[in-house]
Amino acid sequence: MDMVPVVVRSASHVSAYRYLDHRHGTSPRFQVRAKLPFEQQDAKYYQHLEAAVHVVQRACRLCLHVKSSLFSTDANVHQKNDQTPVTVADFGVQALISFELNKLFPSIPLVAEEDSAYLRSRNLAGSVLDAITAIDSPTSKPLTQDDVLEAIDRGGKDAFLFGSEPATYWVLDPIDGTRGFVKAGKALYVVGLALVVEGEIVAGVMGCPNWQEDFSKKSPTELEEVADMLSPSGTIMIAHIGCGTWTKRLNSMPKLPSVWTRCFVDGSNLVQKAHFCIPDSQTWESLPLSSSFNATNNVDDVGDNQVLLLAACCGSLCKYLMVASGRASVFILRAKEKTIIKAWDHAVGMICVHEAGGKITDWSGSEIDLAADQAGRRDQNDQQ
Repeated sequence: MDMVPVVVRSASHVSAYRYLDHRHGTSPRFQVRAKLPFEQQDAKYYQHLEAAVHVVQRACRLCLHVKSSLFSTDANVHQKNDQTPVTVADFGVQALISFELNKLFPSIPLVAEEDSAYLRSRNLAGSVLDAITAIDSPTSKPLTQDDVLEAIDRGGKDAFLFGSEPATYWVLDPIDGTRGFVKAGKALYVVGLALVVEGEIVAGVMGCPNWQEDFSKKSPTELEEVADMLSPSGTIMIAHIGCGTWTKRLNSMPKLPSVWTRCFVDGSNLVQKAHFCIPDSQTWESLPLSSSFNATNNVDDVGDNQVLLLAACCGSLCKYLMVASGRASVFILRAKEKTIIKAWDHAVGMICVHEAGGKITDWSGSEIDLAADQAGRRDQNDQQ
């Protein structure tokens, strides 16, 4: 039976992915013990990806350090002009990654979410510097507050103008899901970094510090064997064009070797068998599919006219991670009218899903255009 793509239309823009029909049943799993899970001669951007993995891992450590202090004081949580929360960790991650990438690849610009205007107006650069130095070993030249501000602004909207020609650049979301980051529960958040070359996403890394493996299908005996893995250990997901999507544990344990595992999207080819996730700001009832299927959160009791809706808070990248890992089948983002979709919310997720066998399209079935914003490469669609 051929698979019918599941895509939902909005009043304005849609960003959705669907899985491909070439995988059925249980996907094979491959494990590799290596720094990266493929040979350097097979990956044109091996060195870029290797550097990205290293710096994203450090950024995840910074997130965990800042998060540990969030519930003793609210001084690390602030509100941006658009009323979305931003933390010292957001700025710290952007500064850390920007600084490292500029040392290694000075000719490649960075497109990132934050700039230093808020820090300068609130005199918060010192707090960001403290967060970075708390997790990083001293360099030959200690960082200063000015270094931090300059590194953040390297990814800001006024740092680089691209023009209409194809360009090479990094795309960074320092913390996708900041609302989840500041919550005390298990809400996921992701550090996302992608490399774009001449309009094509060629490599990417997602780090999710509080990701937990899915053990719902394991027997009690199998659960005993993986008892050490039951607490959230975090995950790193990588993708390289033509080399697939892979994950490994972010926090390795003494008894468990650090291995890369190949990822594939879910092989379900029926809507009733698919696992859906949607943004936490939306409801199933707001989607056209709700006229044919009700949603349930009960994995053990999915009726004939129901679909399983997975809880996933709070950003977009954690949903891409769920799909690329095979935990979810479909992620539907129904963008509001005149919403501007930002490149950093999707770029790294797009290559991870694609290399795992999935596809990301707009409502018409067209690929998402990263160069729609020719000047800044920050927006994935026009406001109209």
